[in-house]
Amino acid sequence: MKPIFLLITVLFVFSCGKEKVVLLPEISHSEITEIFDVSPAYLFYDETQKDSVELNRKNLISTTNWLVNVDKRLTLKQAIPLIKFIQEKKQNSSHKNEKAKNYFTCNDTSRKNLGFIEFTNVVYYLGSSNDYFKTQSKSTPKAPSIGINIDLNNNITIINPDSDHFIIQTNKENVINHLKKMTLDAKTVYLNFNKALSFQDYISFKSLVLSINKDSIYISNNEFIY
Repeated sequence: MKPIFLLITVLFVFSCGKEKVVLLPEISHSEITEIFDVSPAYLFYDETQKDSVELNRKNLISTTNWLVNVDKRLTLKQAIPLIKFIQEKKQNSSHKNEKAKNYFTCNDTSRKNLGFIEFTNVVYYLGSSNDYFKTQSKSTPKAPSIGINIDLNNNITIINPDSDHFIIQTNKENVINHLKKMTLDAKTVYLNFNKALSFQDYISFKSLVLSINKDSIYISNNEFIY
């Protein structure tokens, strides 16, 4: 029997004997709609205290699939360190299940139900992809790459060294078309997100990127928070 999920724009969670709220991020479509054998973690937003974030992970079981419920109002600066912490806990567990994965829980507005975005293999770096590659050994060959930067106002910059248009300024509505027009053979796309972006903004762009035809474009699992 398949599990039945209801659309939940707000999760009510009891933590330390108190009811707390998580506003889930929204996406227009999700390829993943059902997950079995799960345990949850919650990242709470406290609107009464600036820069306040709380992680509740007491129900996580290392051998299960993890559903990470992040309040969409949190910034990446607040959320990413705790997400990295969760990832490392699972990776370093002596009882881990190699087949168990990690997912962000979202509201799929097209289905009026829950949807999920996998981030099991995503590696988060603090800083930009340009900063990262400057630290790499010059003797290490670097494959041709394209950088996409998403700033605080959701403006998008595409940096393609091999294009006549080295830098393209665009937006979410047009970024996919720009990428499809580029010659992307043997190229990797690196995503750079401003740390002040909300988790909702991050998830919206992630969902958009996941809709790209993977045969023509490779999106790196390395993501940069600058």
